[in-house]
Amino acid sequence: MTNYVANITNLVKKFGDNTAINDISVSLEEGKIIGLVGPDGAGKTTFIRLLLGLLLPTSGSIKVLGLNPATDVDELHKYIGYMPQKFGLYEDLSVIENLNLYADLKNISREEKDATFKMLLDFTGLQPFQTRLAGNLSGGMKQKLGLACALLGKPKFLLLDEPGVGVDPISRRELMKMVRNLAQNNMTILWSTSYLDEAEGFDEVMLFNEGKMIYNGIPSMLTQTMEGNVFLARKEDMKNRALLRTLLKSGKKIVDAVIEGDAVRLVVKDDAVKKEFQDFITPVKPKFEDAVIDVLGGAPLGESLVAKNIEVKSNAEYMIEADNLTKVYGGNFYAADKISFKVKKGEIFGLLGPNGAGKSTTFKMMCGLSKPTFGHAYIEGIDMTKNASLAHSYLGYMAQKFSLFSTLTVQANLNFFAGIYGLKGEVKKERIQQMVDIFDLQPYLNKWAGTLPLGFKQRLALSCAIMHNPSILFLDEPTSGVDPLTRREFWKHINSMVEKGVTVMVTTHFMDEAEYCDRIALIYHGHAIKIGTPNEIKQRGETMEDAFIRIIQEADENKEVLK
Repeated sequence: MTNYVANITNLVKKFGDNTAINDISVSLEEGKIIGLVGPDGAGKTTFIRLLLGLLLPTSGSIKVLGLNPATDVDELHKYIGYMPQKFGLYEDLSVIENLNLYADLKNISREEKDATFKMLLDFTGLQPFQTRLAGNLSGGMKQKLGLACALLGKPKFLLLDEPGVGVDPISRRELMKMVRNLAQNNMTILWSTSYLDEAEGFDEVMLFNEGKMIYNGIPSMLTQTMEGNVFLARKEDMKNRALLRTLLKSGKKIVDAVIEGDAVRLVVKDDAVKKEFQDFITPVKPKFEDAVIDVLGGAPLGESLVAKNIEVKSNAEYMIEADNLTKVYGGNFYAADKISFKVKKGEIFGLLGPNGAGKSTTFKMMCGLSKPTFGHAYIEGIDMTKNASLAHSYLGYMAQKFSLFSTLTVQANLNFFAGIYGLKGEVKKERIQQMVDIFDLQPYLNKWAGTLPLGFKQRLALSCAIMHNPSILFLDEPTSGVDPLTRREFWKHINSMVEKGVTVMVTTHFMDEAEYCDRIALIYHGHAIKIGTPNEIKQRGETMEDAFIRIIQEADENKEVLK
């Protein structure tokens, strides 16, 4: 007999005129890892909060562990664990102090604490870091602490809202391994994620879009629908970025097209188009993401207008150059150690690495947000330490976390940043309107920036970074937490700028985005341990994530690399 931890019938949740959850009926089976995926604003977080009793339904019924979250919330919380989308612990408390606080909230007796804490600290690998402030933990360690606190009280049902956002592939794999071990003990896990490679390994997946559930089942069943429809496209006389642009604006019936190493990954279901393209496409195995993009109606096609007025006139041999960049904290901690690389005009250069490896430190030194202890950062040949103001005039910068003014409207943010970048009069007015049109910001102009959905926050941040037509663009995890469709839209704009000569430096934890880069530097323990093209970094048959983990493990085994 199948046991269910939750039964949802005809669930509806409205916020004014907006229907966030639209007539969803589903049962969640005990002992399963169930993925919750879908675009920004699809209703995923609202659904989780309804199950927790943090929101009340407009209509329909919910039973979780036989209880009604609307009326039995206190009793229900004894049996469930919850890890919110944003780090919800106290950053000014240590690891052990956070555990003690949450244990008290769960009414765990003093006698139980010692054994429970030891088990959780061992389980998450946090035993050596008990006295470290939570705010000083790396992204992966923060998520492990959040998971440990959610597990206090031995919940029967664990709800995780985007636990992998901003976390490197190694930490995400460790997190997944821990959660799989929990599921073996008959715990049910509902895991919301924007990483579709992550969702591919779940027992079941619910795909939401515009408040509706449009798929519920085993991920592989959905993936199988794309057999014979996924290809790698290559043309000897055309670089991958030019081929991608040609395909996107061809007007053909294409489901998806993204750069993958030296080729373009192409999803086509139309037989006539397959026949037309047969001379330059090779069939490959489909991925879960291919199927999700198809179900959601396909990726945004057409040509980006972002680069329409861009003209890069620089004569510099290298647009970006790191020369023995070194950052030392406290006299003996080397966050970055003698990092050197050079980036040519019109190149996308990626910085990859585990949380805490030094890539953000390197990134900040390159764009002038942090002064190097030793070494130099050059922008179009200008030494950032000697003439930062001139170097900054060539840059556009998009921060890892939303860094615009949350308490200003979208229009006010656009006006402010246009002024900061020296735009005036009709040019300022035209550039702002261009960003509004390209990024569909018109309906949000009078809304506070802090209240925007994540995807539109990122659109606003990118529009503020590029409205002055910079020749160099620094992007620090620009698509962290956003859905695949929004990521494709972003990269369509970025690729269009690169084709016009803009140089891009980007950090990312999405390994498929690493494939979009011309070259990559893999940073670990403050060192650049590998620099090359995606194909040079991968071994035959490897995914980029496999290569990332292999290279890190090899560096750990060969300690000389890290000296």
